[in-house]
Amino acid sequence: MKHILNAPFIEEMKLTTANMYRLGWDERNGGNISYMLDEREVAQYLNVNRPIRTIPIGFSVPELAGKLFLVTGTGKYFKNVERDPETNLGIVRIAQDGITAELLWGYRDGGKFTSELPSHLMCHAARLKVDPENRVVIHSHPTHTLAMNYVHELDEKKFTHTLWEMCTECIVVFPDGVGILPWMLCGTNSIGEATAKKMEAFRLVVWAMHGIYGAGKTMDETFGLIETVEKAAQIYMLTLGSKRVNTIRDEQMKELAEFFGVNYRKDFLNF
Repeated sequence: MKHILNAPFIEEMKLTTANMYRLGWDERNGGNISYMLDEREVAQYLNVNRPIRTIPIGFSVPELAGKLFLVTGTGKYFKNVERDPETNLGIVRIAQDGITAELLWGYRDGGKFTSELPSHLMCHAARLKVDPENRVVIHSHPTHTLAMNYVHELDEKKFTHTLWEMCTECIVVFPDGVGILPWMLCGTNSIGEATAKKMEAFRLVVWAMHGIYGAGKTMDETFGLIETVEKAAQIYMLTLGSKRVNTIRDEQMKELAEFFGVNYRKDFLNF
């Protein structure tokens, strides 16, 4: 059997968490990631039929029963994942009862998955209905995106439109726009349910005055979605208060989207 620490999915998680911490998006124990794994691939590294222990999830998600997830741990710092993945990460399988997680590897210090796991699993379930290849959900606190929450109207159309104006690539990278939730108490099933509902239409959901959720097929795609929003938000914040001489016009956004063949939110443009 191959050594688990050499598994590509562990390497991806180590690199991504290190990058996010380096960028300042995940201070202290802020942020969390869940990565749905292929059981056949995991079986090359672990005995998937020998759980270490079981952990209650806190809600029922029968549609994900049998699915395996690599998940960051509760109270863990992203900066420590690269140095000690076995303590800061865990691989769990959703049990057939849909309310229990079977720990297959990790959380070596007796810990457990992030307190936001219910939100993650609800988002996975919602996105799989839209895109059966969705495998990754990332929650992060990107600095300029968060700053933008305080100075920009939290209207999905207006917020998305402003981001699309900031970089030529934006309407191509996230043509479905950005969903927004008002401030809600984190770590609850209520915010998970609300986020999952938004994820039926958006791959990106802003938690007002808190951070952002992103979902995608791969770690790179999901990271790239958040990265592009954050770059656009940074440009917005850098130019805020200055007279804007130039901008990307709506007809140019339409031209971009149609040239690259993306299915964009036409109702988010002003025609």
